Amino acid sequence: MSELAERSGTPVPTIKYYLREGLLPPGEAAGATRSRYVAAHVDRLRLIRALVEVAGLRLDQVRDILAAIDDSTDRAHAIGAAHRLLSPAPPHPPTTAAQSRVAALLSERGWLPEPTSSHAVALAAALDRLDAAGLTLSETALAEYADAAGRIASTDLAGVGGTAAAATAHAVVGTLLVEPVLLALRRLAQEDLARRRLGD
Repeated sequence: MSELAERSGTPVPTIKYYLREGLLPPGEAAGATRSRYVAAHVDRLRLIRALVEVAGLRLDQVRDILAAIDDSTDRAHAIGAAHRLLSPAPPHPPTTAAQSRVAALLSERGWLPEPTSSHAVALAAALDRLDAAGLTLSETALAEYADAAGRIASTDLAGVGGTAAAATAHAVVGTLLVEPVLLALRRLAQEDLARRRLGD
């Protein structure tokens, strides 16, 4: 266990806690007081820590995400299930008009998620909030954002491989850690363009 703690960067008491909570599967018994752990345990600990420390999720939410990963042998399904659990439902259901815009966007691009998926619903709700603020997003702007998101997703998943669990860990942790990078880059680019185009 000390080697597992060193490789994963997780303190031994925390590992024992995750074992008791059923978040981390037990190692293979190698004696009365020793267990053998493998690389999958290190990967699992890194995923748990990212979900708890980076995403700020509660242990019951982490348990649900891990269960979705464990129940999936298909990498795409596992990644989708984990991402859906990371996305909170919008406080108010979106309007029919916003849902229609999202359905058209998905159809135009041939994207596979259904218009009723949690992410599509969240997008429709976000469009409603923009409308309510008087900042309606044009179809052209929405399409440009979608195209940019498609390129980002392609970059995100370029290195995904291995088992469903490993692929999901890569995609989920990568998404959580890269989102602040994307936000900062967007704001830097806006500041640059504002100075170039709008500065005195």
